[in-house]
Amino acid sequence: MSDTSGQTPHYPFSPPGALEPPQEWAPLREGCPVASIRLASGDESVLLTRYADVRQLLSDPRFTHHLDSADAANITANESGGVFGSGGTNMGADTHRQWRQLIGKAFTAKRVSAMQPGIEAMAEHLVDEMIKQGSPADLAGALGFPLPVWVICDLLGVPDSDRDRFSYWSDTMLSLTRFTQVEIDAAQAEFDDYLRAHVAAKRATPGDDLISELISLVGALDGRMTEEIMMLTAKGLLVAGHETTSNMIGKMVAMLLADRGRWEQLLADRSLIRLAVEESLRYDANPGFGIPRYISEEIQVDDITVPAGTTVVCNLAAANRDERQFDHAADMDLTRSPNPHLAFGAGPYACLGQALARTELQTVLKVLLDRLPTLELAVPVADLARREGLIVGGLRQVPVRW
Repeated sequence: MSDTSGQTPHYPFSPPGALEPPQEWAPLREGCPVASIRLASGDESVLLTRYADVRQLLSDPRFTHHLDSADAANITANESGGVFGSGGTNMGADTHRQWRQLIGKAFTAKRVSAMQPGIEAMAEHLVDEMIKQGSPADLAGALGFPLPVWVICDLLGVPDSDRDRFSYWSDTMLSLTRFTQVEIDAAQAEFDDYLRAHVAAKRATPGDDLISELISLVGALDGRMTEEIMMLTAKGLLVAGHETTSNMIGKMVAMLLADRGRWEQLLADRSLIRLAVEESLRYDANPGFGIPRYISEEIQVDDITVPAGTTVVCNLAAANRDERQFDHAADMDLTRSPNPHLAFGAGPYACLGQALARTELQTVLKVLLDRLPTLELAVPVADLARREGLIVGGLRQVPVRW
C-alpha cells in the first residue's frame, strides 16, 4: 500500500476534461491496486481501482459505508451531516438487511413499471417547455434536474414546488469541500424541520405515498424501526432519489452527443436504448467520490493484507474501466452485452433505487430521440464543466441546440 513517490496523493483526482477519466486510474489499476490516498479531511485512506477487488469488498456483508468507528477516516472537509459520517442509522447488520427489505418494497419492478407512464408524460412536458423556451438550452437545468425531483417527490408524497430547497439541502449533505460546517448545520436543521412537519401532516392524513408507508413501519423490526430511522430514511431517499439520477441524465446525454455517431446509432435503432443506458453508466468517468467501507476485520485484497481499522474507498468508475473485466474498456460501445458494471454498487448494499433510475434514464433517452432527433451539444466538449466540491459527480450545465 506504499506509494513510491514518497507523497500520498490527494483524492479525488482531477481529470483532464469533464467526460474523461483521471490519468491516475490506469497506472493504479496496473501497478498499485491497493493505494494509499489522502482525503479532503486530511485523513489517509486506501483506494481500490480494480473490478474484482471492488466487487469483492462491496459484496462482503461485514462492511458498511457508515464510518462510525473512532478510527474511521473522515471523508469530507466538514464531516458532520455528511452521508458517510456518524449521522448514519447505526443499525446492526441483521437489522440493516431487514430494513432494506422493507424499503425495497417501494422500488419493486411492478411499482416502478406502474410509474413509467407518468415519468414519460413528465419528460414530454419538460421537453415541451424546453422547446418553447427555444434553442440553445441547458438540458441539465431544463430536464435533467426537474424530472428526477418530480419522480421522487411524487413517490414520497412531497410537493415538488419545494424542489429548489431540496436541491440545496441535498448538496449540503453531499458536500466534500463546497460548504462550511455552519452552512451545512443550518441547512440540515431546515431539512429536519421541513420533514418533521411533513411527517406530522401525513400522520394526520395518510396517503398512497412512501412517507405514509414509512410512518406505518415505525415500531417494526421488533421496535428497531424507530422514528429517527424513519426520518433518516425519508431524508436519504429525497437526496439519493434525485441527485445522482439528475446528474446522470446530463452526463449520459453529453456522452452520447460528444461523438455524433453514437446519437446517430440510437436514432437508427431504438432497441439499443437499454444497452446505451447501461454503457453510459459503465463509461461514466465522473460519478463522484466512490463508496467507502470501514474494515472492521483484517482482510486480503489482491494478495495485500488490509488491517482492521482501515477505511477503504471503492472507485466504481475506475473498476468499470478495468480491461480484465471489459473488452475495449476505454471505448463506449452501445451494443455491449452483457455489461456487469458496478455503477449501482454490488452485494447486500447495492443501490435500492436502481430500477427506478434505469427507468428514468431509458425514458428520457427515448423521449429525446423521438422529440429532438437533431439534438447536439451547443459548446465544444472541452468547454463542459464539472460540478465541483460534492461527493457526487455531474456537469454544471449541458448546453444543447436542435
